[in-house]
Amino acid sequence: MKTATPVQRKVARPRADALRNRERIVTAAREMFVEHGPEVPLDDVARRAGVGNATVYRNFPDRDALVREVVCSVMDRTARAAKTALAENGDAFAALERFVHVSADERISALCPMVSVTFDQNHPDLVAARERVERLVGQVMDRARAAGQLRSDVGVGDVMVAVAQLSRPPAGTECLRGDRFVHRHLQLFLDGLRAPARSVLPGAAVTMEDLRRPCD
Repeated sequence: MKTATPVQRKVARPRADALRNRERIVTAAREMFVEHGPEVPLDDVARRAGVGNATVYRNFPDRDALVREVVCSVMDRTARAAKTALAENGDAFAALERFVHVSADERISALCPMVSVTFDQNHPDLVAARERVERLVGQVMDRARAAGQLRSDVGVGDVMVAVAQLSRPPAGTECLRGDRFVHRHLQLFLDGLRAPARSVLPGAAVTMEDLRRPCD
């Protein structure tokens, strides 16, 4: 009596059009979250993405899932920007500068509040993306510091706070109106990071853990 050979089942891969639809949804959601905040109607996201409501809910069962995907996608692009900076063989501080400007264009300032108020900050996907960004940005900064170009009293948190704050339009101004000043002000901040330091900073270098610690 022969024993039946188990049938090997192939795991179905998402179709190319399904992947494109998912990317369109995430892109549209990111744009609308930046413009209107995380409470924007998902029907509006679907319209901007050019897909049906059912397609949005098939990919993201609830708002938290979509917000988390948007935040993780921004962090993934920020990590890729840091990797690009690390791969450069030239001026280490210039690489840090380019990373900071690219990160600002991701509009982290609009996404940071969403991380703190809309869903579990300890979700495994978010934690993994966050740790990857922190590690890579730290390496970019360490290289500039080792080259004697970056002042010694700043941390990853200092840089990321500045990127978030300086890419946020001042109160009472339109989002797009403030965009034209973002990179000018970021460059002023970056010039202040150069070694040798011309002043003594109050307090200690800020880490990302400092930023996550509850206020006393």
